[in-house]
Amino acid sequence: MKKQLLFVAALALPLASYAQTAPRPLNLTDLARMRDVGDPNLSPDGAWVAYTVSRIDTTTDKRDADVWMARTDGSQNLRVTTNPASETRPRFSPDGKYLSFLSGRNEEDGNAQLWLLNRAGGEAEKVTKLKGSVSDYIWSPDGKRIAMIIKDADPDSLTAAQKAKKKTAPPIVIDRFQFKKDVDGYLNNQRQHLYVFDVATRRLSNLTPGVYDENLPAWSPDSKQLVFSSKRGPDPDRHDNYDLFLIDAQPGSTARPLLATDVPESAPNYGSRPAWSPDGKRIAFVQGGPKEQLVYALHQLMVVDVAGGPARALTAGLDRNTTQPQWSADGKSIYFLLEDDRAESLMRVGANGGKIEKVLAGARQVGDFDRTAKGTTVVLSSQPQQPTEVFALDKKGGLLPLSKQNDAWLKGVSLGAVEPIQAKSKDGTLVSGFMVKPVGYQAGRKYPTILRIHGGPVAQFGYGFAFEWQYFAANGYAVVVANPRGSSGRGLEYSKAIYADWGNKDTDDVLAVVDYAVAQGLADPDRLGVGGWSYGGIMTDQVIARDQRFKAAVSGASIGNVLAGYGTDQYIRDYETELGTPWKNPDVYMRVSYPFYHADKIKTPTLFVCGEKDFNVPLLNTEQMYQALKSLNVPTQLVIYPGQFHGVTTPSYVKDRYVRYLNWYNKYLMPGGTAQAGK
Repeated sequence: MKKQLLFVAALALPLASYAQTAPRPLNLTDLARMRDVGDPNLSPDGAWVAYTVSRIDTTTDKRDADVWMARTDGSQNLRVTTNPASETRPRFSPDGKYLSFLSGRNEEDGNAQLWLLNRAGGEAEKVTKLKGSVSDYIWSPDGKRIAMIIKDADPDSLTAAQKAKKKTAPPIVIDRFQFKKDVDGYLNNQRQHLYVFDVATRRLSNLTPGVYDENLPAWSPDSKQLVFSSKRGPDPDRHDNYDLFLIDAQPGSTARPLLATDVPESAPNYGSRPAWSPDGKRIAFVQGGPKEQLVYALHQLMVVDVAGGPARALTAGLDRNTTQPQWSADGKSIYFLLEDDRAESLMRVGANGGKIEKVLAGARQVGDFDRTAKGTTVVLSSQPQQPTEVFALDKKGGLLPLSKQNDAWLKGVSLGAVEPIQAKSKDGTLVSGFMVKPVGYQAGRKYPTILRIHGGPVAQFGYGFAFEWQYFAANGYAVVVANPRGSSGRGLEYSKAIYADWGNKDTDDVLAVVDYAVAQGLADPDRLGVGGWSYGGIMTDQVIARDQRFKAAVSGASIGNVLAGYGTDQYIRDYETELGTPWKNPDVYMRVSYPFYHADKIKTPTLFVCGEKDFNVPLLNTEQMYQALKSLNVPTQLVIYPGQFHGVTTPSYVKDRYVRYLNWYNKYLMPGGTAQAGK
C-alpha cells in the first residue's frame, strides 16, 4: 500500500496556515480562504477517501477544484491534483489500482474527459478524447469497464480555427417544446447517451443512440447489466416522467423498461442513483409524485424486483424526502439520507421496510456519504459554525475529522451565534427558521436586522454553515431566516400550500419570524431589511409590495410579472401544470404577479441584481421591476453581471455582489446612512 501512494506523496501540499492572532470578524477576504469540500468516495479497502476541494483562484478569477485524499484513520491528508483546470468526481477502481476523475484540462472547449491515475505512480492519463463532454460515470464491479453519460458535441458550434478566421455562427433554429435552459442556452437536438468504456482496450461503445437523454446509470453486481433513468415517449419535453430502464452492457442491446409508471423514478434533479442489491435481484431508487404535484412532491425510497412486479415503498407514511440509497453488504438494509425540519440525516431501513433507524442525525446537514462492503462509512457534514467537511463515522456514531480544509482560517474569525427558532404565522402555522446574532452581540440592544429568504421555493435553510449570514453578522447586523410554506423538510402539505398561490401564505410566514425577532428584543423594528435570490428574490418583491415596514430590499434574479415568464424561461411545463395557460387562466397569472401589478404599493428602496445570461429567471423580469420602481420614483438601482447565468460564479462578481448588498443595507439601515462598505 505504501508503494501505491508514492505518487501523492510527491504532490502533497500542507493545508494553508495562518498566523495565530486574536479572532476577527469574518470579511470578504475569507471568500478566498474558504474551501468547498464535496463528493467523498472510499477506496475498496476503506483505508482512504478521495474528495474534491474547490477554491477561488484570484489570478484567473475562476474557481478551481482539485482532488484530495485522506486516510480514514485521520493520519494523512494529501492533495492529489494541482492542475489549474478543475478535477471532479474522483472514483477508485474496484481493485484500488486507479483513481479516476473528470477534467476539462487541455481542452479548447472545456469539455470534461475521463482521466485515470495509476496509484502505483506516473502521470494521469486522459482516456477519452471526445468532441462531447462526460457528465457522469461509474465503474463496473469487476473493474473492467466504465459506464459513462456523454453529451453529444454541438453540431452548430464553431471550432477554434473557425473562430480565429472570424467565421459567422449559423442561425439558431428551434423546434422543441422546451427550447431554453439555464447555462445550456437555447436547446437543439443534442442528447446525452449511455456509453460503456473498456479499460483494457480503451474502446468506447454507445449503448443508447437515439433521440433520448439517459441519466444515472448503475451496474448490476455481475457487471452484465445497467439500470438507468430516462424520459421517453413521443415528446419528452412535455413531461417530467422519468422511468427506469434495463440494458445489457453490450453494443447493439435494446433498453427495456423496468418500471413504466406515471410518476418519476430517479429523476436527475433528485440526485439519487438507483442501487442494485448485492444479490442482483432488487433495485432501490427514489420515486417522485404525480405530475400535478411538480416540485412539491415527496421523494420516497422504493424497491423493485429486477424480475418485475410493482415497486414497494420503504418509507411510506414518512412524509419526508429521501435521497441516495445504498445497500448494506448483506442486503438486509438500505442506507439513505433523510430531509427533515432544517436537518439532513443518515438513516437506515430494512430492505423489506419497517423501523427507520438513525445512523447520524441531529442539528447538522449530511450532504453526502459513502460506505464500503466492510462497513467503513464517511459523511459530508456541515453545522452552523462548521463549513462542510469529510468525516469518518465510528460504530458508536462519533465523527472523526478527515478533510480539515477550513480548520485553519476558522480559528482566526469570530462568528455570529446561530439560534434555531419557531414562530407562529398569521393562521397559527408553526414556521421554523434561525436567528443569527451579530458578532459582538450585547444583550438588551436592538440591532438592524435583515430578513433573508431562500430560493426554490422547494428547499430549506438548514443546520449548515452559511457564509452570507455570517458576513452580515460580522458587519453589525442580526439576520433572520425562515422556511415558509412552500419549503421542503416539513412534508407534502406544507410544501404544496403555495400551489398557484405564490406570495400569500409564504409572505405571512416570513413576516412571522421577523415579528418574533422584534418581540425577542433583537431586531430593531425601525431598521429592517429584506432580500433573497431566485424564489427568494420573487418573495422579496412580494413582501415589499404587501408590507411597508422594510427600509431596504435586495431582489436577486426575481420575477414580479409572471406573465412575462411564460415562454421566456425554462419552466414551461411548470407554468402550464400549476398555473395553466395565460389565455385560459389570466386571473391566476395576475394573482401570483401581485408585485408588478401593485408596484405602486412599494415604498422600499430596492436594489435589483441579475446575471446577464440567466435563462432560469431571465433578466427581463428584473428589468421590469426596476423600471416600475424607477417610474414611481422609488429609490432603486439595477446591477447586471455580464456573462453570468442564474448562479453568479465568477469570484470577483461574487465579491462585488456582497459589497453591493452591504452598501445598500448600510445606506438605509445604519445610523447616519453609511455609504460604503466592502470588508
